[in-house]
This record gives sequence, structure tokens and C-alpha cells, in this order.
Amino acid sequence: MLDSGITMVILNCMKTAISIPDSLFQAAERFAKQLGISRSELYQRAVKAFLQEHRQSGVTDALNKVYGPGGVKAELDQILEHLQGASIAGEEW
Repeated sequence: MLDSGITMVILNCMKTAISIPDSLFQAAERFAKQLGISRSELYQRAVKAFLQEHRQSGVTDALNKVYGPGGVKAELDQILEHLQGASIAGEEW
């Protein structure tokens, strides 16, 4: 126990409070019961799924900044373009 009267607890999880509409809370409660899991487990799974779904969006945004309007000009060097074309000139497509 610390001098201030506060007991220190070390958890491997972060405890947090969130605000959600009552209807969403009730639906989540029912769904957690249906799955046979705790409310905490339901919210953990939901946040994890959301993060996995959106983790690539940063990559797409970065590429759009580079190659989108006002970004890098996406054309080959004239000499490189000629050499690439010449290297496949004899092939049938």
C-alpha cells in the first residue's frame, strides 16, 4: 500500500470507461450473452477487428499522397521506356 492510501494494482490489461448509446450497450450485452463471453471480451474483439480492418488505410493514404493529384509524376524516364519497349519488341502478346 502506498502512503497516500491508494493501493497499487498491476494489470496486464488497461481498464477504461467509454460512453455509448443505451441501445448499443443493450445490444452488446445481449450479443455477449449469446456468445457466452464477457462484456470486456466482446469489446476487445470488436476493437481488435476494427483495427485489423483499418490498419492498411495508412498505407493507402500515403500512396495516394505520393501518386495522387499534385504528387509524383508517374511516368517513366524516356530512355528507360524506350529500352523496356525494345526488350519485348520480338515477343508475341
